[in-house]
Amino acid sequence: MIIKYMVQKYIDNKNNLKTTTKGMYVFVFKHYISNTFGKRKIVDIKYSDVLTYYFHMLKEDGLSGSIVDHVHGLLHPAFQMAVRDGLIRTNPTDGAMAEVKASKYFVVGKREALSAEQQKAFMDYLKSNREYTGWVPVVTVLLGTGMRIGECLGLTWNDLNFKERTISVNHTLTDRPDEHGHTQKRIETPKTKAGTRIIPMVDEVFDAFLDEYQIQKCLGFCEEEIDGYKDFVFSTASHTVYLASAVNHAIHRAADSYNEKEKHRAEYEEREPLLLPTFSAHNLRHTFCTRLCENDVNLKVIQTIMGHSDITTTMNIYADCHKEKKKEALDSLKGKLIL
Repeated sequence: MIIKYMVQKYIDNKNNLKTTTKGMYVFVFKHYISNTFGKRKIVDIKYSDVLTYYFHMLKEDGLSGSIVDHVHGLLHPAFQMAVRDGLIRTNPTDGAMAEVKASKYFVVGKREALSAEQQKAFMDYLKSNREYTGWVPVVTVLLGTGMRIGECLGLTWNDLNFKERTISVNHTLTDRPDEHGHTQKRIETPKTKAGTRIIPMVDEVFDAFLDEYQIQKCLGFCEEEIDGYKDFVFSTASHTVYLASAVNHAIHRAADSYNEKEKHRAEYEEREPLLLPTFSAHNLRHTFCTRLCENDVNLKVIQTIMGHSDITTTMNIYADCHKEKKKEALDSLKGKLIL
C-alpha cells in the first residue's frame, strides 16, 4: 500500500474529530505528505527514511518545527494502524520525533509576552486614540483573563455573572476551514476538560464588559446566531460576531501606529523609544500568564485560569518569567556584590 492511501484511510476513520480539526488534518496531508513522502510504499519505509524526511522539511524546505510535529501527528498513528492491520511489523516513526526535537534544527517560534511597560504603553495608546478606542474593551478582556481569542469572541452575555463577577468559558468561536475547505463561523466545545473553566473578573475586566454593554446599548446588540448561540458580547457595527482576524488586524495596525509616533516622540525628546514588537491576540494571553507568574500566583491556580491541560505548559512560562526576574535582580546588583 502507498503511504498517502494509508493516511487518507486513517483520516476517514477518525469519525470523532471536530470539523475544524479534521480540516487541519486534511490541510497537512495535502500540503506536506500527499505529493512527497506519501507516494512511497509503506513496506519500504525504515526509521532512517522517516528521519531523513523530517530533517529535509526542516533544513531544505525551511518549514517550522510545528509543521513537522503536525506531519508526525498524522504519520505516526497512520503507521500504527498499518501495524495493527498486519501490513508491517513495526512502526518506523516510533521515536523519530523525539530525536528530531533534540536536534539543533528543531525550532518552534516562541510566543513573546509584552513587558509591563509595553503593555501599559499599548493600552494608553488605544485609550487616547479615537481610531482605536472601540477596541479597548475586547483587548482589556484578553489581557485581563488570558482567554484564547476564540473563547473571548464566543462569549455570550449569559456567560457573564456580574453578581459573582465570574466568566464561564464553555465554548469557542472558530472560522477555520473544514475538511472540504469551506470556511464559516462555528461554535465548538473546548478541546480538553481543562478548557471548560470559570475565570474571575478583575475590576478592569468588569468595567470593560460594562463599557461594551453601554456601547451596544447605543449602537445595537449582536443579532447573529451561530449553532444555536446568540447574544454575543463583542459585536461589529453591523451586529455580527467579530472574527479573530479582525481583532488581530486591529492590534497590528494600532501597534504600528504607536511605534511610528513613538519613534518621532523619542527623537524629539532625545531618548530611546519604547517600541512594541509584532504581536497578536495570542501574545496577550501569554502576557496575562506572564503577569500572573511575575506576581508569584500559585502554579495550579494559573493552570486552572489559563485552561492548560498539562501543567508543564504553565511551568515553562513560569520558568521563562523567573529567568528574566533573576537576570533583572542580578543586573540591579552590578557593582554591589564584589567590592
